[in-house]
Amino acid sequence: MLDFHNHLMPAVDDGACDIDESRAGLEMLRSQGVREIITTPHLRGSMTVRERDLAGFLDVLDEAWESLKSLVAMEFPDMRIERGVELMLDVPKPDLSDARLRLAGTSYVLVEFPFMAVPPHSSLAIRNLRDDGWTPVIAHPERYADMADGYRLVEHWRDAGAFIQVNCGSLLGYYGSTPRRLAWTLLGRGYADYLSSDYHSRGKCAVAACAELLKAKGRIAHHGVLTSTNPRRLLANQPPIPVPPFEAAATPLWKRILPW
Repeated sequence: MLDFHNHLMPAVDDGACDIDESRAGLEMLRSQGVREIITTPHLRGSMTVRERDLAGFLDVLDEAWESLKSLVAMEFPDMRIERGVELMLDVPKPDLSDARLRLAGTSYVLVEFPFMAVPPHSSLAIRNLRDDGWTPVIAHPERYADMADGYRLVEHWRDAGAFIQVNCGSLLGYYGSTPRRLAWTLLGRGYADYLSSDYHSRGKCAVAACAELLKAKGRIAHHGVLTSTNPRRLLANQPPIPVPPFEAAATPLWKRILPW
């Protein structure tokens, strides 16, 4: 599996507080089947348009990244690690020209909205990113407070050119019943493109339990596309394969994926 939403860099955000917690986070993800990682510390979009502030923060991230990369090389040689950020869209037009802000230097960028709520005209920010040549992946839409009928808003985001990442833990109810219901709705309607952990190097990691739950529901092929096929296509700068709605999956998913 490839996980592209997590917080493993030491001492840069609310994830790993030091290199020991980074190590624990890597051990946890590896134990749950993850072998490829893009780690995504938090960054405010408004910082990207303040050159001096951005340069200072990227210096901090670079130092943390070198520590994490060295740790992986020495203790986790079977794992691949890349970098990006989880970008808060607190401005409608961030500057993403620095490759360190994008997922593994691709055109893809992981984005979230401020204060776990969706601002007005959110689709405009998505279109701005697309117009600038970037491909937004919206992190955990199921978790936003004002998403009671959120799948309708997700439809607008997808029309604007965004892809959708759902948290594994949401499907298990880790964030409450409403995010759980919406996460299953997004998968059921075929609106989710990726599943990721959003693991912060402590507490529960939902990757393995999510895989078991989808397997128990007869959705192991969906799980493979959401956690392996589509994330690896992202790493190759390719769009995700459309994941069919659960209720429309009479044709086996493997027949939709394999080239013969």
